[in-house]
Amino acid sequence: MYKIVKPIFFTMNPETAHHRVTGGLRTFTKIWGAKSLLESLYTVDNPRLEREVFGLKFKNPVGLAAGFDKNAEYIEEMAGLGFGFIEIGTVTPRPQPGNDKPRMFRLVEDQALINRMGFNNQGADVAAGRLKQLKNRDNLVIGGNIGKNKATPNEEAVNDYSYCYNALFEYVDYFVVNVSSPNTPGLRDLQEKEPLKKILNTLQELNHTKYVQRPILLKIAPDLTDSQLDDIVEIVSETKIAGVIATNTTTSREGLLSDSMLVKEAGGVSGKPLTKRSTEVIRYLAERSNRSFPIIGVGGIHSAEDALEKFEAGASLVQVYTGFIYEGPALINKICKGLLK
Repeated sequence: MYKIVKPIFFTMNPETAHHRVTGGLRTFTKIWGAKSLLESLYTVDNPRLEREVFGLKFKNPVGLAAGFDKNAEYIEEMAGLGFGFIEIGTVTPRPQPGNDKPRMFRLVEDQALINRMGFNNQGADVAAGRLKQLKNRDNLVIGGNIGKNKATPNEEAVNDYSYCYNALFEYVDYFVVNVSSPNTPGLRDLQEKEPLKKILNTLQELNHTKYVQRPILLKIAPDLTDSQLDDIVEIVSETKIAGVIATNTTTSREGLLSDSMLVKEAGGVSGKPLTKRSTEVIRYLAERSNRSFPIIGVGGIHSAEDALEKFEAGASLVQVYTGFIYEGPALINKICKGLLK
């Protein structure tokens, strides 16, 4: 089915296509029997796929990465396609429109995307309101990816992360601190040791005031050096956060085959060009830490084999986004079946 409609969607601007696909999926699932049909086509239910990671039980280890459902609008629809968990966001305290359009570009020859969305979202309170209204989570794990507003100075960023934590606390199962997007000016500076420890320690202090502690993870860039990755291992140990998501998009343009004008567009690259590097980062973190914390692997997963490489490198769970766009919803099914084999 997806092979038939994909060429149509690929004639559209990527952001327009995204809204058409998600809107169409929502309309379709309102038809009687449609949800059951999708689940029968794409969902793999098998207890051997279940995973328990950072205290949470996942019905399968394949998740939807942040960025696809920024405002918690399509959780039930995406769950019907077989995902074991869904990460919303990136969410900021105040709504913001993001960067000027166009801000997403397909690199078809590379099976990749460039995006410079800029944390466009409706704000943490709106996302919390939607999550509160969810009728049936069906044991689905939901993560909240949180960031700072563009206008917030880095020295005040900790306040933005704290606000998002408090707003979403009752409605998500885990948090992801996003300091690795290349599309908010100065954000990656927060990956430096001291500002990062300040944010993570503050969130952990908040965590300890609650009746239950939510796992807090850190999402990192693929462009970090080995010494910076060593710092990440040390920071995870010192702050006692639950784990790491590796990796976000890359600013590198090395080896890209697509039209040179497209390749020059500003933003982060995701998809196939990230496959090798994200796996290298996962393996490095796993080995340097003696696998002392869980890693969620994301970046360039377009097949069951890609996902299996991430697991073999040390990932406990994986997430897809660009691969999902290029390969369609059957990708989740294929990864789950590949794991069972």
